[in-house]
Amino acid sequence: MPTIFLALGSNLGDRQANLQAAVTSLAPGVSLIRQSSVYQTEPWGYTDQPLFLNQVIEARTELPPQDLLAYLKHLEHTLGREATFRYGPRVIDLDILLYGDQVVSLPGLNIPHPRLAERAFVLVPLAELAPDLVHPVEGVTVKELLTRVDASGVQPFSGPAVSTEAGG
Repeated sequence: MPTIFLALGSNLGDRQANLQAAVTSLAPGVSLIRQSSVYQTEPWGYTDQPLFLNQVIEARTELPPQDLLAYLKHLEHTLGREATFRYGPRVIDLDILLYGDQVVSLPGLNIPHPRLAERAFVLVPLAELAPDLVHPVEGVTVKELLTRVDASGVQPFSGPAVSTEAGG
């Protein structure tokens, strides 16, 4: 079974509970190995929305990449994600960052995640789990990718779970 890395994010409702619900709901299709700390992060893309909680998990799966994507999209829907606009607020977001060392380019699915190398909110928790992992396209380690971005908006989250509403 390939080792995969998934990004989890939430900025609506009980963000911490949303992340935990996603982790516990991954089975049976995805087997958790370990998870990063949780980080509070600035929104990316569309900034007029609540702060996110983000984390990365390392896992294994027998699902091929396209089936894994469908599985994660179904899980998002089950956990309460509703369609909004690109980069908009969401109860839960599950993204495939890496699938072993595979490079996949299909309609609707690109692995490694195409914006992985520019997103501090993903690189910080990924570097916590696998700093020496080499990006299969960039050819450098996660630790090196992290030095190329501004990670100042990514802070360890240790506070209580705070409910947020869209636009608040």
